[in-house]
Amino acid sequence: MSRAQVARVTTFVRLDPRAAFEVFTAEIDSWWRRGPRYRVGGEGTLRFEGGAGGRLVEAVPGGGREFEMGRVLTWEPGARLAFEWRARNFAPGEVTQVEIRFEPAEGGTSIVLEHRGWEAIAAKHPVRHGLTGSAFTDMIGLWWGELMTSYRVHAAKHGVGPG
Repeated sequence: MSRAQVARVTTFVRLDPRAAFEVFTAEIDSWWRRGPRYRVGGEGTLRFEGGAGGRLVEAVPGGGREFEMGRVLTWEPGARLAFEWRARNFAPGEVTQVEIRFEPAEGGTSIVLEHRGWEAIAAKHPVRHGLTGSAFTDMIGLWWGELMTSYRVHAAKHGVGPG
């Protein structure tokens, strides 16, 4: 049996958990970085479609196509969000999972993001860039770290304290 491969990133925002969840989900297109490293179309528009069972999609510019990054598995405003995540080069049936917990903390919210399920993706898959073990999960963690830094900076613009 293969060992679980999980990338984990934490950050803190000065918003209450419900507001932090709202900024994360409703404003994802504003804080998620642009360019081919982060978006299928480089400049596509990201959005969550509603609650559990909805989708995380990117509307790809120039053609009206949409890329489904994954289905929403858990939608608990102010507490937890989980969704499937697919890279653009994943074959049908290849999927990983992202879970974000919004935990009350003094002065705001601690956000813990875990991206798991990588053991189901072949060691030679291009998404791994030739990396295995902790080198690979560290790379994924750094990628999410860049995105969560963008989220934290965007959330700070709201100027809303814990409520």
